[in-house]
Amino acid sequence: MKTGLVIALPSDEARLKRKVRTHFKRLGFVKAPDGTLIPPNLDKQSYRDMHAHQRDSRLADNRAWIAARSNRLIQHFASGAELDVERICPRIELVRSGTWQGDLFRFASYYWRIPISEGYGRRLRFLVWDDYHGKLMGLFALGDAVFNLRARDDFIGWDHHRRMDAMVNLMDAYALGAVPPYNMLLGGKLIASLIRSQDVVDIFQAKYHDSVGVISGKSKHAKLVAVTTTSALGRSSLYNRLKLNGQPIFQPIGSTSGWGHFHVSDELFNELREYLRSVGHHYADSHGYGQGPNYRLRLIRKAFGLLGLDPDMAKHGLVREVFFCSLATNSLQFLRGDHKHVKYDNLPTAAQMGEAAKVRWVIPRAKRMPEFQTWRSEEFLRELDGTNVHIKRKHGERVA
Repeated sequence: MKTGLVIALPSDEARLKRKVRTHFKRLGFVKAPDGTLIPPNLDKQSYRDMHAHQRDSRLADNRAWIAARSNRLIQHFASGAELDVERICPRIELVRSGTWQGDLFRFASYYWRIPISEGYGRRLRFLVWDDYHGKLMGLFALGDAVFNLRARDDFIGWDHHRRMDAMVNLMDAYALGAVPPYNMLLGGKLIASLIRSQDVVDIFQAKYHDSVGVISGKSKHAKLVAVTTTSALGRSSLYNRLKLNGQPIFQPIGSTSGWGHFHVSDELFNELREYLRSVGHHYADSHGYGQGPNYRLRLIRKAFGLLGLDPDMAKHGLVREVFFCSLATNSLQFLRGDHKHVKYDNLPTAAQMGEAAKVRWVIPRAKRMPEFQTWRSEEFLRELDGTNVHIKRKHGERVA
């Protein structure tokens, strides 16, 4: 028998609960008949709008850092009028912590409409240079792949035990894109192509060949045989039909299920974490190497549940395409454990891939759309000053 008794939440819990509901309503979530909040209409503009708060917050938090480095770093960005497109010469450079290249990677990453995550566990960050002009074309970054991704696991043919053993040989491209004016020339496709190169394999081998498996704790002599990625805004114009000389670079293998935490801002996440800490829940301080993004999702769901909110609000509903790039010719067999040795079989160099991609996409695009020549490098700074936060960008974007 119901007594009608209502136990009041402590004031801080009630405040946090109201803040969560207000945040989700601001993102466009609507109340269902049963009182739960459900995602908004999921067209591409909704995808962008749901990410906008995250980018706004990140730009605001880093305003002083950006201002202190703008004059020094902007010199590495090209104006369209200075480009001799046929002479563009792509080169990749590994970014090391504590260097000016690290600052440039961070500075460039603030451009994108969808903020770049920081990656988890093992990380390889790259700048892509146009050596002929001495300018930055863009960037990409590889990090540990998420442990649970059904589309990927079904495509490879993994069971739980084999996945635990083989995950060390797989990375995820969690950031990838071209900066202007190269993005106007389909530079994003060129940069994505560079991942399938011997240079990337060699750099991985030099850094991680003797790494220890995150889950097992065993040395596995890691070999990078494949890279996964997901689209930023639903169906991807960047990765779909991405081929060079008939060879697929990334192939679509399925879609995500719409679970994730990007729509929960860092500020709100930290408050949820402090709430769990205040009630003595171990999730508040259990984040360790190897738990990655799943930790944030678990923490959010647990905090929502304890606050009396629907834990399924952690499901943003944004379905993303999943893509798979084979660097080894027997990547699937090796990942399944059917083959003991990796076969790379004349994997192209980054220079070869860059030249082929330039001929395939960049030069034809420049002839069709010469408007790139009007872009001036100082416009990049105006994109970071907060006045153009909601401008739509159509080319070269992919950020996890």
